[in-house]
Amino acid sequence: HKINDFVICLGYKGDKIKEYFSKFDSTSWNIQLVDTGEDTMTGGRLKRIQDHIDDTFCVTYGDGLSDVDINRLISFHKEKKTLATLTAIHPPERFGVLNLSGYHVTEFHEKHSGESSWINGGFFVFEPKIFDYLQDDLTVLEKTPLETLAKEQQLTAFKHNGFWHPMDTLRDKNHLEKLWASGNTPWKIW
Repeated sequence: HKINDFVICLGYKGDKIKEYFSKFDSTSWNIQLVDTGEDTMTGGRLKRIQDHIDDTFCVTYGDGLSDVDINRLISFHKEKKTLATLTAIHPPERFGVLNLSGYHVTEFHEKHSGESSWINGGFFVFEPKIFDYLQDDLTVLEKTPLETLAKEQQLTAFKHNGFWHPMDTLRDKNHLEKLWASGNTPWKIW
């Protein structure tokens, strides 16, 4: 995707991530590891890296795998000219859903399923102005910031119909490892 600059927000088991990257050698990537605190919420983590961001940027939670075309996601975001774009995917039953008006997110609802339902797939593009919506370590990105952006019609949804799978449970881990072992890895683009 030609994205070479990364800021990784460290929290739980951040020491393991530091250990991994201490052995990682790449001259083609710029990776910054920022300790954002174990108890810091998602919006607070972003707020803590504000000094590292000065242009449009991408965010992912890092707990899901997908074949989202990041270049198309970024192009879509630039075309729509909103402050935030999330990737909307069809949910497994255990997730809450998004109400959409065209490409604008209008509301969030908990625990619903179906082909007409969409959820936040955890891949975002933000403009630096997003930091104005983030207050402190207790800010949950998925609550007031995204809800406010939705009300202001500054949150758009890039609809992704391809592969997406969470890595939230041991069952998810086992399923993804089985796919990896079989070579059925739609998320693997390298």
